[in-house]
Amino acid sequence: MVVRNQWSVNCRDVAGRKRDLTVFVNDGQIVIVAPPGETAVLAPLEVGRLRAALRDAVVTASVASKE
Repeated sequence: MVVRNQWSVNCRDVAGRKRDLTVFVNDGQIVIVAPPGETAVLAPLEVGRLRAALRDAVVTASVASKE
């Protein structure tokens, strides 16, 4: 079984340019990397994707912490 421990969520910055939020697990903790120096603006569907990525990261982190 391959465990995926990094997710990408599309978003836009305040100027409307396409950006990505990255969610990953590091040593049992969830890390969110935003566009450098920018504010992420998410549409409702993108918020749903962020929620799903965070949920998956929590599951991955909890499994990793038990190993």
